[in-house]
Amino acid sequence: DRKKILEELKKLVNQEIKVKIIDINSHTNKLIVSEYDVVEQNTKELLEQYNVGDIIKGIVSGVADFGIFIRFVDQPAIEGMIHISEIDHCLIDNPREIVKMNEELQVKIIEIKNNNVYLSLKALKSNPWENIDEKFKQGQEVSGAIYKFNPFGAYIDLGHNIQGSIHVAEFGGTEEMKNKLKIGEKHIFIIDSIKP
Repeated sequence: DRKKILEELKKLVNQEIKVKIIDINSHTNKLIVSEYDVVEQNTKELLEQYNVGDIIKGIVSGVADFGIFIRFVDQPAIEGMIHISEIDHCLIDNPREIVKMNEELQVKIIEIKNNNVYLSLKALKSNPWENIDEKFKQGQEVSGAIYKFNPFGAYIDLGHNIQGSIHVAEFGGTEEMKNKLKIGEKHIFIIDSIKP
């Protein structure tokens, strides 16, 4: 949106900023500069004080369908991302249901690559699948709530931060499955197999 870009640029009038010269064209008397290149260089230097495995405090600075953006508390110039698959051990449908803007979290650095920082909430939680055999057995009857449908069947919330899945073939087809199961409803299931 050009109007929004222009509004943002107007905020910079009479402000002093650091930039890097990226091109000089003496024929047209143009000097092309980049603030981003300076920020990127600064970020690279700031990231040198962190390592994969470090646990840091961060503030939720943005939430998207694919994950959560975290600004470092001790270094606000650095922002990392928690991919939706790194939020929890169970399936997360919407990160907005898990965190709130400006919430403070402890997260673990799992990768630093090309000035990007990848973080994990899941890495700081115990893995419920490690002792699954203490809670569930093949052939056991369990109660579970329908969590989500997908093209292959449905996810069932079994508690203990564990989700199972039931294949659409159990019902004969997608429509038949959706007629018998409703999101949030509890049903009794038999565990067919456990594959941690």
